[in-house]
Amino acid sequence: MNRKQNLEVFAKTPVRKAVLLQIVPAVASQMVTLVYNLADTYFVGMLNAPHETAAVTVAYPSFLMLTAISNLFGVGGASAIARALGRQDEEGARRIAAVSLAGGLLSALLFSAVFRLLADPVLHLCGATEATYATAYGYAKWVVILGGPFTILNTLLANLVRAEGGAGAAAFGVSFGGVLNILLDPLFVLPQFLGLGAVGAGMATALSNGAAVACFAVYLVRRRGATYLNLLPANLRYAAQYLRPILAIGFPSALQYALTVVATAAQADFVSQYPTEAVAALGIVKKLDQLPLYFSIGVSNGLLPLLAYNHAAGNHHRRAQAFRIGSLMSFGFAVLCLVCYEAFATPLVSLFIADAATVRYGAVFLRCMVTAMPMMALCYPMIIQFQAMGRARESLVCSILRKGVLDIPLLYLMDALFPLYGCMWVQPIVDAISLAAALWFYRAIQRGSAAGGTAPAGA
Repeated sequence: MNRKQNLEVFAKTPVRKAVLLQIVPAVASQMVTLVYNLADTYFVGMLNAPHETAAVTVAYPSFLMLTAISNLFGVGGASAIARALGRQDEEGARRIAAVSLAGGLLSALLFSAVFRLLADPVLHLCGATEATYATAYGYAKWVVILGGPFTILNTLLANLVRAEGGAGAAAFGVSFGGVLNILLDPLFVLPQFLGLGAVGAGMATALSNGAAVACFAVYLVRRRGATYLNLLPANLRYAAQYLRPILAIGFPSALQYALTVVATAAQADFVSQYPTEAVAALGIVKKLDQLPLYFSIGVSNGLLPLLAYNHAAGNHHRRAQAFRIGSLMSFGFAVLCLVCYEAFATPLVSLFIADAATVRYGAVFLRCMVTAMPMMALCYPMIIQFQAMGRARESLVCSILRKGVLDIPLLYLMDALFPLYGCMWVQPIVDAISLAAALWFYRAIQRGSAAGGTAPAGA
């Protein structure tokens, strides 16, 4: 598709078809990302060494921080680009893209350098013990220190390419890296090949994300002149003008992931006082929990430019239709996952490890935690819609309610009331509260829109 055809998907294509054209590639790329995340745990689990699986669990919060940084400029930049295009401001879209790319690149390099200096206290804070620290650091060295910039740029570029209507190209770039990671994992992890264990899984992840960034670079070079994405120094002169709106929308998304890191680390730390098998089980359940989560993120990522473009263009009926269709897809899939996970918890955990104690813990953990899925599946599209509309305050409140503000105190309370297993009920409680707040905000916006005859400001 050329640039004009891409934008016609936002503006003129029948709503249901437009939603599918945006969501299907985004969900597909998220599913590939999920599979390669599961592949890490699966192949490491094949070693039947709980300390290896526990080490990956300990390092995971640091890996999540990479997504937080990429969303700061990726989600904020994508929303700003799509809204600029909705206003027919093509020059503004180019400048926003340049500022987003430069900001993301600089932040990626800075984060990797800071983590290198603070790796020891950070990993211990996330639950590393004498038995797991060396392996956790080896894994983190590859996925955060050496591979972190590639991981950030991979997600950032996918968001920005999607914002200009290139949903298929964004999906291809992310999927290319994901498929490569799946192929490399057994080669690097298993003893019959290189036998590097969890550290090998980290190496595979770093190499595959580097390959994905190279794929996006080729795409941008080939579409030079037909894309808004660039790093032209002339456009960087406008950083002061565009950085604030980018960060205003990207910050709630980044903060949600950053607080997810804190909450995940806190949960892992609580569980680390129990047997190592419980820590390993938590890591496996966190991976299984990602299926509906990644589906909802894919739906939301696909919706973002479509909602933002139509909000800025003043086509609020089309925006509302797209939002309803996407939300129903996200919710329906989450309910399906809830039923399947409750019914097959034990065999699902057994896919990842044969250790009987780990499987027992994991089955109970999974049945508790999946009750949050349907609420989570509606929270993400709600928050994305606020970001698409430029509603930073609503997005921020819902984001921090989901992660950080409530779940840390609840961890102390629930663990005291129901040792170990109470921690697993924290997320369902938090998601219920966050969804209630999101619905209240959305209804208030709709009432304001009806009273004023137009949508609220934020375009």
